[in-house]
Amino acid sequence: MTTGTPIHVFVPNTDQRGGDYSEMAKAYRPSHADATYDFKYGVRAVQGGGRSSARETIGRVAAGALAKKILKLKSGVEILAFVSKVHQVVLPEDAVDFETVTMEQIESNIVRCPDPEYAEKMIAAIDKVRIRGDSIGGVVTCIARNVPRGIGSPVFDKLEAELAKAMLSLPASKGFEIGSGFAGTDFTGSEHNDEFYMDEAGNVRTRTNRSGGVQGGISNGEIIYFKVAFKPTATIGKKQNTVSREHQDVELLARGRHDPCVVPRAVPMVESMAALVLMDQLMAHIAQCEMFPLNFSLQEPIGMASSASELAPNLS
Repeated sequence: MTTGTPIHVFVPNTDQRGGDYSEMAKAYRPSHADATYDFKYGVRAVQGGGRSSARETIGRVAAGALAKKILKLKSGVEILAFVSKVHQVVLPEDAVDFETVTMEQIESNIVRCPDPEYAEKMIAAIDKVRIRGDSIGGVVTCIARNVPRGIGSPVFDKLEAELAKAMLSLPASKGFEIGSGFAGTDFTGSEHNDEFYMDEAGNVRTRTNRSGGVQGGISNGEIIYFKVAFKPTATIGKKQNTVSREHQDVELLARGRHDPCVVPRAVPMVESMAALVLMDQLMAHIAQCEMFPLNFSLQEPIGMASSASELAPNLS
């Protein structure tokens, strides 16, 4: 039970092998941040990569766990992510039901793909490049269910813009799309528009969800879904041509423990960043739009998904 004071999370890294980075101290890894950190700062953390290492995401995931809990308690929001593509193995769009997919299904295998058949294909693809000392990338799909209507702001702080910035701040991320994304360019307006209707409970809903749960930068109450693309791991076990810190052409053979595919590890990172964005936006919405009486014919208050008894500490 929290006490109201700041929450401090400290994670000592007891399984580090600084010696694995000796070659990388002298030469830049292709497509890694080694060179650009030197260009900017004139110095870099050689052992482990410092801030360019995905180790920094432990802070995001720890904070994201708290945000997910608050979102669930406050408004019933559920955030789930899963691997939908590894290299050329693509999970079909209709293979996962966004309404019913569960954490248990996603975590049932090492690649975090909720479809067992495609999970096996992804594992085989990763093993194939692993034994060659190479790497591959892929895509993580993320969904957020039960997000209240009205989250996000027009113009510069659009919900999808905040999500895009958060996702593209993750290590190895190279692309972001929400809703129909780039595929939406293949439709006409009449094909792409999400038509409105009134459901049995008297709520305004959309018959389709090509908008991905966000319209005009503001959530519309439908499931928010987006995809994040991750490049192949830059540090590989194959000899590559590069340049040394002394600006000499050299060859580099990286050593150490490096994932042949980072995509399964990115799943909790994507979930956590989505939770942090939605938590920020939820607090901003309540502060801006619920300070004064609402127009109940158009607006809805952000409800409490859990009862007060669930939130109260048990002091007995």
